[in-house]
Amino acid sequence: MPLLDTDQELTRHSYYAATAARTQPHPALQGDTRCDVAVVGGGLAGLSAAIDLRRRGFDVVLLEAHEVGFGASGRNGGQAIHGLACDQEIIEAQLGLDEARRIWAMSIEALDLLRERISEHGIDCDWRDGYLSLATSARKGRDLTAWADRIESVYGYPLTRIGPAEIGRWIASTRFHGGVHDGRSGHLHPLKYTRGLARAAVAGGVRLYERTPARTLEQGAQPVLRCAGGTVTAKQVLLAGNVYLHASRPALVKPLASRVMPVGTYIACSEALDPAQATSLVPSGSAVCDTNFVLDYFRPTADHRMLYGGRVSYSTTTPANLPDSMRRRMVATFPQLSAAKVEFAWGGFVDISMNRAPDFGRLPPTSAGLPENVYYLQGFSGHGLALTGLAGRLVAEAMAGDASRFDVFARLRHRDFPGGEALRTPALVLGMAWYRLRDMLG
Repeated sequence: MPLLDTDQELTRHSYYAATAARTQPHPALQGDTRCDVAVVGGGLAGLSAAIDLRRRGFDVVLLEAHEVGFGASGRNGGQAIHGLACDQEIIEAQLGLDEARRIWAMSIEALDLLRERISEHGIDCDWRDGYLSLATSARKGRDLTAWADRIESVYGYPLTRIGPAEIGRWIASTRFHGGVHDGRSGHLHPLKYTRGLARAAVAGGVRLYERTPARTLEQGAQPVLRCAGGTVTAKQVLLAGNVYLHASRPALVKPLASRVMPVGTYIACSEALDPAQATSLVPSGSAVCDTNFVLDYFRPTADHRMLYGGRVSYSTTTPANLPDSMRRRMVATFPQLSAAKVEFAWGGFVDISMNRAPDFGRLPPTSAGLPENVYYLQGFSGHGLALTGLAGRLVAEAMAGDASRFDVFARLRHRDFPGGEALRTPALVLGMAWYRLRDMLG
C-alpha cells in the first residue's frame, strides 16, 4: 500500500482524532495567486513559520495536501523534550562545543516558545509539565546518570537524578532501574495544539488551503508551486512537509528525499482508567521514555488513560494485529493494566536523517545569479514536537534577513542513506535489527 494510503488508514483509529473536534476546515486552492512566502506543509513547522512571517508583515500562503495536522504533527506521542534526537556529541564533533551549546539553548527556547504560544493563543491542548527518562538496566542507569552529569556541567541544564532506591516513587513498574527527571519538558495533545496554531495563523491573516498538494516546484527568481487547482508564485518558499514531500512520485524535491527515510511509529491508548489507578502509574504525571535505541515511550492523558508507543517499522510495513501487539508492550511495563482494554491504536510515518540531527537549509539555485529563496525543514527524527516551533521561527528570521540562527543548523552535514531507492530500506531494516539485539542484551 502506498505510504500516504497507509498513513490515512492508520490515522483513522487515533485517540487524538477522536478527542479533538475539527471546527475550522479550510478551502482548497482554486486559481492562481501570488504572495511573499509560500509554505508547503500544514504541520507544526509550517504553521509556526507562517505565524511569525505574518507578524513580520509578509503575505503568506500555506498549502496542506490533506488537512492541518494530518502528519506526525497531529498524531505523535505528545512529548515535548529538551535537546535533539541525536546525541550532543554529534553536534560537538561537527560544529564545536560553543555552537553545540547554542543549539542546546535553542532546544530549551523551543520549550518556552511552545508554552508561550499555548498561552498567547489560548490553545486548550492538555499541557502538563514533566518528563522522565528511564533506564532498563543497571548499566544503562549508570550511563544515564553520567549523561545527566555532563549535560548539567557542560550545558548548565539542571536535571533530577533518580537512583534505584527512589525509582518506585516515580514509576509503578519493576522494569526500570533508575532515571532522570526534567520539569521543564512536558507533554500535550498534539492535534489540539496543531489545530490551535492553525486557528492563530488564519486569525493573523495567513491564507491557508487544505486538500492542496503541491505537485511541482519551479525554482527561479520567483518560484512557482503548481497544484491541481492553481498555482502559487512567491518571492520565497518554505518546504515543511517532511516525509510527505517525498511520498509522491516523482518527489517534489528529489535531492532532499535521499537524506531522510520514512519510519513507521505506532501508539496505543487504553480505555479510561480509574483516576486513582491512572495517577499511581506515573505519580508525577510526567511523560516517560526509556533510553533504549529502539525505545518505548508513554504518558498519562488528561482523561486518565495510558497512551503507549513503542512499535516502529523501518520497512514501512504496519505490524500485524497492532492493537494486540501494543497492548502486550504496555502490559509488559504495567502488569497492573492486564485487564484494561486498548481502545485506540494508530500510527504513521516520521522522517529520520542518517545521524538523527535535524536537516535545515536552502536549495541551491538552478542558475548562477539567482537567489537562494527555497528553504526547507526536515529530519526531526521523531523529536520535533517542540523543535518544529523554533524551526519555524528561525526560518522566518532568515527570510526576513537575519539567518544567523538558522545557519547554525544549516551548517550541520548530512549524508544520503546508502543503497539508493532500491536497497536503502532493506539496509536500514538490517541495521535496526542489530540495535534491537543490543537493547535486548542490555
